[in-house]
Amino acid sequence: MYEILPYTKKRAAELGVIIMPSNRKNKKLMVHEPNGSVYHVGDSRYLDYPTYKKIEGPKVAEYRKSLYLQRHKKDSGKAGFYAKHLVW
Repeated sequence: MYEILPYTKKRAAELGVIIMPSNRKNKKLMVHEPNGSVYHVGDSRYLDYPTYKKIEGPKVAEYRKSLYLQRHKKDSGKAGFYAKHLVW
């Protein structure tokens, strides 16, 4: 199961959403919006910004974040928004 790190908890509080580990296969987070909408974000088979930062340090994490943002710059929709703002 995915460990939700303080970085992600802080970002969720800033966005006004509630997060918990996802109950879907290969997803990291379940994001609950105040209006009742639920989104499952992040692939649990891959590392993310807070995990890279914890394991390999901030320099590697920032580099990996830049690669993620380049790959997903055309993503639209709420799931992509939450992945970008919660796990990256």
